[in-house]
Amino acid sequence: MVDGGSGYAAGVTEFEGLIAAFFHAVSFEPGGRPAYGELHDLFLPQGMLIRNSGESPEISSVAEFADSRQAMVDGGVLTAFHEAELAGVTESFGNVAHRMSTYEKSGVIDGAPMEGKGVIFTQFVRTPDGWRISSMAWDDERPGLAIPDR
Repeated sequence: MVDGGSGYAAGVTEFEGLIAAFFHAVSFEPGGRPAYGELHDLFLPQGMLIRNSGESPEISSVAEFADSRQAMVDGGVLTAFHEAELAGVTESFGNVAHRMSTYEKSGVIDGAPMEGKGVIFTQFVRTPDGWRISSMAWDDERPGLAIPDR
């Protein structure tokens, strides 16, 4: 569990640590297993994950997100996945914060390799137990929508 005491390496903020822990929990090598159960420690109990790269937003609770991904793994649909932050900028004020991250992802779905990049916006709130993610919303690069150079 991530705590307000910050056990992170020098120069790594709690926000970077939470993002890294998220990407670690969803990433796994061929033959491996993802650590979706760890997601619950990173989010508020009411946390939301919002994929908005299609016609309509796909909005999930942490449990719904983890369960749907685990079903893909258990069913042999998703056999490898890696996601990592490429760059990020955080702004905070008191007990709230926001991070814009660019990310890359790759994996194997239905036996076919996939890869992509995108932008994820993560909101954080400080709780008595430390910073937690309240929501994540992301969109993927696609024709006509490229990650800005900044």
